[in-house]
Amino acid sequence: MKAYAYFPGCSSEASARGLSISVDAIAHALGMELNELADWTCCGSTPYGSQREDEAVLVAARNLAIAEKTGLDLVTPCSNCFVTLSTAQSRLKEHPKLARQVSEALSVVGLSYQGKVRVRHLVEVLYNDISPQAIAEKAQQSFNGLKVAPYYGCQLARPDFGFDHPESPQSLDVLVKALGAEPVPFPLKNRCCGGSMIIPEEDMALGLIRKILDNALANGAQCIVTPCPLCQTNLDAYQSRVNGKFKASYNMPVLFVTQLIGLALDVPPAGLGINMNIVSPARVLAHIKTKQEVKSGT
Repeated sequence: MKAYAYFPGCSSEASARGLSISVDAIAHALGMELNELADWTCCGSTPYGSQREDEAVLVAARNLAIAEKTGLDLVTPCSNCFVTLSTAQSRLKEHPKLARQVSEALSVVGLSYQGKVRVRHLVEVLYNDISPQAIAEKAQQSFNGLKVAPYYGCQLARPDFGFDHPESPQSLDVLVKALGAEPVPFPLKNRCCGGSMIIPEEDMALGLIRKILDNALANGAQCIVTPCPLCQTNLDAYQSRVNGKFKASYNMPVLFVTQLIGLALDVPPAGLGINMNIVSPARVLAHIKTKQEVKSGT
């Protein structure tokens, strides 16, 4: 078992319960010990960050300081949390005055931050520490050629965090292929879905969601997989709004990549939170076959 400090993120307790449940379901099977960070709070991804950077960075730094005390890498499944925590690290390293202000504030609650904790996205850990090959070896089921659009979203590989190409990422494609599914060409794989702008600028966000759904469908995808809770919510929960606005008929299942991995590991759908998904995943479940069935051609 390889141990990590684990930062679930706020979405995992609300709109993205399926992500939280599926991460918990696959962790032990893949040899990951995820130790939830004690007394964690919001990562600092809040609107006032654009007005009061020092406060937003302080919120992130508190979590980083707690994680640093564990001596473990800090892993999060949320792309927004990953970017926010990583950005806070960069700001504190590049701006000594800000670092001093944050240090003084943290000292009031008995914390200090030395900049030593390593912040990592769960996808990068699955890809580099666990490896697609090892996941494939542990899989009990295959997706037998299910055509999947791997959707990275705009934050997983950008800015360049060094583990995947910022403009043409491939890590999800490789993971999907390792599970016996077929990643389809998907030019919009790292375009923005609108994120939280779905609330104040719904028309704009629905237009972005439509482009992503249309691009996946045009390339033969039978489902979309993503690691990002905001992306999954927009593409899944707002699909009916897109259909209504643009007189379309999209019916595209949108799964977390951890749900796809869990199905391959033979975890029951309910044990992965798939029952919480809005668009029915029936076409995905219908593609599942045991490895023996795939080998025998039945």
